[in-house]
Amino acid sequence: MSISSASLPTICLITPPSIFLLDERVFVNLGILKIAAVLEKTGYPVEMVDLSGIQNFEEAIRDHARTSPALIFGVTSTTPQMPATAKIAKAIRQIQPQARLILGGPHVTLVHSAYKKESIEGRNGRATRAMQSLHELFDVLVVGDGEEAILSAISENPSSTVDANDRYSSFFLNNQKLESLPFPARHLVDMNSYHYSIEGHRATSIIAQLGCPFECGFCGGRQSPMLRVIRTRSSQNIIQEIREIYETYGHTGFMFYDDELNVNPKMVELMNGIANLQKELGVEFRLRGFVKAELFTDQQAEAMMRAGFRWLLTGFESGSPRILTNINKKATREQNTRAVQMAKNHGLKVKALMSVGHPGESRETIMETHDWLLKVRPDDFDVTIITTYPGTPYYDFAVPHPTDSDIWVYTYEKTGDKLYSVEVDYNEVADYYKGDPDGGYKAYVYTDFLSANDLVSLRDHVERDIRKKLNIPFNPGAPAIRYEHSMGQFGTRIPAYILRTSRAAGSPILKRSRVVSA
Repeated sequence: MSISSASLPTICLITPPSIFLLDERVFVNLGILKIAAVLEKTGYPVEMVDLSGIQNFEEAIRDHARTSPALIFGVTSTTPQMPATAKIAKAIRQIQPQARLILGGPHVTLVHSAYKKESIEGRNGRATRAMQSLHELFDVLVVGDGEEAILSAISENPSSTVDANDRYSSFFLNNQKLESLPFPARHLVDMNSYHYSIEGHRATSIIAQLGCPFECGFCGGRQSPMLRVIRTRSSQNIIQEIREIYETYGHTGFMFYDDELNVNPKMVELMNGIANLQKELGVEFRLRGFVKAELFTDQQAEAMMRAGFRWLLTGFESGSPRILTNINKKATREQNTRAVQMAKNHGLKVKALMSVGHPGESRETIMETHDWLLKVRPDDFDVTIITTYPGTPYYDFAVPHPTDSDIWVYTYEKTGDKLYSVEVDYNEVADYYKGDPDGGYKAYVYTDFLSANDLVSLRDHVERDIRKKLNIPFNPGAPAIRYEHSMGQFGTRIPAYILRTSRAAGSPILKRSRVVSA
């Protein structure tokens, strides 16, 4: 029996801004759109407030909260988004103090994972304090896979924490559940307001699989089943989603945001299916995605080129064997070099994702990265400074400094190399994240050999020198959009590029106001 939408409450879902990015209107947030799709399928009326790139987002969400029929607000957040997310929660509380506020997404999942580790060890540490601060802001925390957990979070008497980050939980997604989910509710965002292209083809993002099994020390979720356990969809299901995006929105470019495409043993089958889809539709696609260097093969490269891939991204991280060991990367410098050459042999361009500030980092190891980039000559690259996110081994296995309570120390046991990190309040600070390459980086870590300022200086040197020598220009992003609430007869209603609503599953989108040109 179908559920009448009139008997169900309106759910307002919110994508916070990513003020740390140079351009926020590049890729839509697919995670929260998957939540929206599940709610719509169940019959709930859904509002989607997309604050990506909105400069005065607090004003926008307050205006919406004044007129919204919703009494349940769900926000997704990564760690760098948390300062903005905290402000959004407080803004809603000011207008609707009785509303239920739900937080989901990577940040709360990773903090909870670190908190559970502390609980098992009988400690009341910084992850416990971070969880307490989240409980003070939100009524319900959804950790792990949110697609089924959201129905518990919006129920009449939910737990303050809905834990779907346990592979034995009924909420945890296995392959069958992942396959059965509706595709992300892209109709609830203004797809035309997002701008990205691959080789001249208008592009958008897609996630074909979940999870990464590797154990890099800097990477979030190494203790989190949601992010460690690989969950895959069939090639047919993925191709069906690509077809739907093309037929609905006309995109012929697709950015695969899977952690590592080639951990899927059926990746070549998927590539062949995508190639066949293009023949059937009479179009050409252009694709981009991530691969793991030591797993990369000639057969994969050939199939990816045939499917329309022109760009590969790989987290090589470092050109230093010492650092590759310390970060537990599993790939050697020689394997990384081989992967770049193999891609080039098949006409694929490579973006090298590099990072500095790992345990044992020194001027010598950073210059090894510099020299390796000059040797392999990637088509693009970036160099970031490591941050010890909750849920990473660098955070979860760090201990307090013996003489300074604001400093935490991680030691890689096999070599004894250390990484020191400054205590960060992730609800307040976001400028540790990837910044403007032209002097916009900050470091909250240091090593026995390099200070935080040294890391920034050397990172900047590598970025500028490699771009100059390889003639790789830097492409800055677009400025933030300012939400305008004085719009004549449209009153204080939020522009449609920020807000879209649906009454129930299958119903048309109701635009609450016109689209205002940015």
